[in-house]
Amino acid sequence: MIGILGGMGTQAGLDFCNKLAVINRGKIDQEYPLFLLYNKSNIPGRPESIGIQTSQLSNKSFNKKSKKKYDKVLKSLLIGCKLLEKNKCKFIVIPCNTAHYWYDDLQKKINIPIINMPNEVFKNTSKQCKKNTKIGILATEGTLKTGVYNKFFDKKYELISPNKKIQKEKVNKAIKYVKMGNIKAAERSIRPAVDFLIKNKCKKIILGCTELPIAIFAFKSFKKVKSSKIFLDPNLILASCSMKKYYSKN
Repeated sequence: MIGILGGMGTQAGLDFCNKLAVINRGKIDQEYPLFLLYNKSNIPGRPESIGIQTSQLSNKSFNKKSKKKYDKVLKSLLIGCKLLEKNKCKFIVIPCNTAHYWYDDLQKKINIPIINMPNEVFKNTSKQCKKNTKIGILATEGTLKTGVYNKFFDKKYELISPNKKIQKEKVNKAIKYVKMGNIKAAERSIRPAVDFLIKNKCKKIILGCTELPIAIFAFKSFKKVKSSKIFLDPNLILASCSMKKYYSKN
């Protein structure tokens, strides 16, 4: 059984479950995968818990206040993972990019595998793109600060994110709109950020916040860009990887 730690946000967790079903497309109910979704929506805000410090994030060198915030999120994530482990899930997925900042500490305390989403996106990209290719990334400020994608991509690719103005006025707002359920507004808001990365000659764009694919794939205005297969959807990649692991375990 696949364990899904969701609630970060709820829409993203449901999007992941839908992609599991779409990938499998069983003809009868019994052909669909067994999974348990724990929509743990009470986990403290990940970007807020990372804090505003940036230079120290990569080595987790905290002051006392930052350490307290970090540990609070870790404890909540751990409760969720332990519940999934207790209910006999074979492995765990977390459809939230920023939450992977806590990945190493979580995996140390859990006895079943947790699939690392940024790593799976990197492996998927490596099959499609040559070394030194420009790869765009759209994500929360928290995800960008933690470097959860840089950890894998910097050794092979040039990661490019929007400038500060576009990040604040467009990307952040688009993510917020999805969480509010206003998908049309989110789609309009994210458009300039996509244009920015395309103009900067990015061959692929990582949708590094699990709310963003919901905004981009919901409407037809991105039809031409979609057809170019430029977008990398971490939720879809994670779902595909999960199905392979699921069948290898049964």
